[in-house]
Amino acid sequence: MSTNYAVIVEKFAERHYISKFKKKHKNAWDITWNAIAEQFKRIESLIGINSIVEIICDAGDIKICKTEFRIAGPGKSRHASGNRCIIVVQKSSAVVHVLLVYSKGDIGGTNETTGWKTVIKDNYPAYRALL
Repeated sequence: MSTNYAVIVEKFAERHYISKFKKKHKNAWDITWNAIAEQFKRIESLIGINSIVEIICDAGDIKICKTEFRIAGPGKSRHASGNRCIIVVQKSSAVVHVLLVYSKGDIGGTNETTGWKTVIKDNYPAYRALL
């Protein structure tokens, strides 16, 4: 039986990114977020399914991962939506920390990966060395 993880949304993610999704998608965001949080509670069963969770860094107890999601309702696929979450999975404490929730257009620069890594390094010093 897999562990149920606690899901913690970091204040930076809430303030700078999730608030935009709430404003833009209204009720659909609530449905979407509930589905995302439920997936993260069972993150161990999703790790390794590359179409859902991509491991960026595996440092033993801590994994930094990128996930894709789509907004509830008809529309684009998970991948085509351009919506992503950057999370930290900490196995020993059974916690998923949500660091970023963004749409590709939210991350500046010409390279999405470089952009979000810079945001993480600038705002989450505890994970800087892992990226």
